[in-house]
Amino acid sequence: MVPGLPSRICGWRSGCGLRRVGGACLRPRPVLGWHDAPVDVIGDLAAEHAALDEALDGVGDWEADTPAEGWTIVDCLAHLWHFDGRAALAATDPDRFTSELSREPELIAASHRDAHAMQGAALRDAWRKRSTTMLDAFRAVDPSTRVPWYGPPMSMTSFVTARLMETWAHGQDVLDAIGHAPIASDRLRHVAFIGVRARPFSYVNRGREVPEGDVRVELAAPDGDTWTFGESTTDVVRGSALDFCLVVTQRRHRDDTDLVIEGPLAQDWMAIAQAFAGPPTDGRAPRS
Repeated sequence: MVPGLPSRICGWRSGCGLRRVGGACLRPRPVLGWHDAPVDVIGDLAAEHAALDEALDGVGDWEADTPAEGWTIVDCLAHLWHFDGRAALAATDPDRFTSELSREPELIAASHRDAHAMQGAALRDAWRKRSTTMLDAFRAVDPSTRVPWYGPPMSMTSFVTARLMETWAHGQDVLDAIGHAPIASDRLRHVAFIGVRARPFSYVNRGREVPEGDVRVELAAPDGDTWTFGESTTDVVRGSALDFCLVVTQRRHRDDTDLVIEGPLAQDWMAIAQAFAGPPTDGRAPRS
């Protein structure tokens, strides 16, 4: 374990964006539209940050434990603060970002130490400022640019989408710690998309062969729409987008949701689903 880091780090080598594993490109492909309408992914990321920032009003004890083992609320926000800064650097000065990759354990440990020294209000303000810097950097970058990261370079859309997923997932740990309801908005479409696209990664990351066959995913969106992925008629995951996103980001055990999981391929996938990079993890234990 790197000194200064919480005991369980969410795959710093990839910043929670999927990477190339076993020769297969497992990053999410660009999300260029939804139902044939253009999607402002940067605007959605900004809205996700704003929603989490508002929820932080409910934090009393910043060193309170979260459901993520070894992580306090400060650790969760420190993680976002650190990687938002690295993301801004990757978008604006890719050569410097790449040159500093070997120092990443040292840099992230320093961020966590600084965050614990700052504590609540000061850390929140620092994260807000870094969030603004990152979003401004993203808006200034040519959308066709490929951005270096901890795995292969990513398209800007995939890059921004991965940041949104990480914000939502680590934010959920904070919300659970303070007893706040999950943030369920149509922005979950980005998290759900990555979750579906990460099905092969969930197997390869565990050293398993990706099974042949498709799994259909039918999700009830927060606005009442239905999001559908896949074409299988025998293997289906069906339920709310919120429940699906909580499971694939390993913030809930599947047994603690209302997901309907039919067929052996669907059952097998949902038992190991992992939408974020890093070593394979088993996620949360069932509550009951």
